[in-house]
Amino acid sequence: MDTIPINSFLSLDDAQCDERIIAAKKALGTRLVILGHHYQREEVFKHADYTGDSLKLSRQAAQSGAEYIVFCGVHFMAEVADILSGFQQTAILPDLAAGCSMADMANLKNVEQAWHDLSVIRKADEYITPITYINSAADLKAFCGHHGGIVCTSSNAERVLKWAFSQREKVLFFPDQHLGRNTGARMGIPLEQMVVWDFDKPQGGLTQVQIQAAKIILWDGFCSVHQQFQPEHIEQYRTTYPEGKVISHPECPYEVCQKSDEIGSTETIIKTVKASPPGTRWLVGTEVNLVNRLAQESLLEDKFVHYMAPVVCMCSTMYRIDPHHLLWVLENLVEGKIVNQIKVLPKIAAPARLALERMLEVSSP
Repeated sequence: MDTIPINSFLSLDDAQCDERIIAAKKALGTRLVILGHHYQREEVFKHADYTGDSLKLSRQAAQSGAEYIVFCGVHFMAEVADILSGFQQTAILPDLAAGCSMADMANLKNVEQAWHDLSVIRKADEYITPITYINSAADLKAFCGHHGGIVCTSSNAERVLKWAFSQREKVLFFPDQHLGRNTGARMGIPLEQMVVWDFDKPQGGLTQVQIQAAKIILWDGFCSVHQQFQPEHIEQYRTTYPEGKVISHPECPYEVCQKSDEIGSTETIIKTVKASPPGTRWLVGTEVNLVNRLAQESLLEDKFVHYMAPVVCMCSTMYRIDPHHLLWVLENLVEGKIVNQIKVLPKIAAPARLALERMLEVSSP
C-alpha cells in the first residue's frame, strides 16, 4: 500500500494540524514517543512527549519501549536514537532535509585524511585520542569507536577530555572548534596549545612543530547559530544592565564565553536561569526558540531573559521540522506505513555505540 503523500498536508492550517496530530497520537498510544529538542519551533515542541537535548532524548526514547521514535530534531539526533534504541524500535525524522551545518563540516573522508596526515609524524593511534562532539554523523562516531576514541556532549566535554588525555597525549577534537577550545581553556590548557586543523589545506595548514607542541587539535568547524554572538553584544548589554548576568553555550566563540558569567549546555542554561532569584536579568547566548521559551516562562517568576544577538539567527535546518511533516509521519504510522526511517547500518552502529558507551561510562557519577 502506498504511503500518504506529503503534498496532501501542506495546505492545512496550524489548527487543523494540531487537531489531527492530537488524534494520531491518541490512536498510536504507547506505540509512539515524540521527542522535541530545545531548539525546535513551539508549534512542534508542544506535541513532544519528552523535551531536552539530543542525548537525553535518545536515552529516554530507548527506555520508553515505544515502537516508533519520532525525533523532532535533526539527522544526527535521529541516528543516535537509532543506535541506542532496541531492535524492535524504529527511529523517524519528520523531514530528511533537517540536517546540521556544523555536523556537515566534518565528514569521514576528511577526518580519515587528517588521521593519515597526522600518522606521517607518528602513528596517530599511538599518540592521539579522537573525540567527536555528539553533533556529528554516525560514521564519525564509528571512527572514534574504531580508534580508541569517544563521543562528548556540551555538558560532559571536560570529563571526556580528561579521560582522553589519560589514554594518549593529544586529542583530535571535531567538528566544533569552539566547544573544544572553551573546554580546554577551562582545564587550564593555553590557547597556543590548541591549534586549528584546516581540512582544506595540506597537513591541516599546520607545521610539524605546531602539531607536536599542541595538546588539542581542533577541527575547523562551528555552529552558525552560536558563531553569530560577539563580545560587543555582551558589552552593550552590560552598559544598559550593569547588574545583569550573562550565560552562553560553549559552542559560542572563546571571546564570548570569556565575557560570560556562566557557560553551559542547553540543560544547564535552563536550570541556571530557573534557579536564579526573582528580579534576575539574563543575557542568553544560544538558539532563539529556546531563549524565547525561557523568557516567557521566566516572566512568570519575575525574571527577565534577553537574546544575545540583535539579529535573530535560528537553527534553519531544525526549523524544517514543521507541524505538517510531523502530521504526515504520524498519519502514515496510523495507516501502518513508515516514512523517513533513520537506520544506521550495523557495521557503523556497533563501533559508534562503543564510542557512545565509553562516553556514558566516563560521564556517569
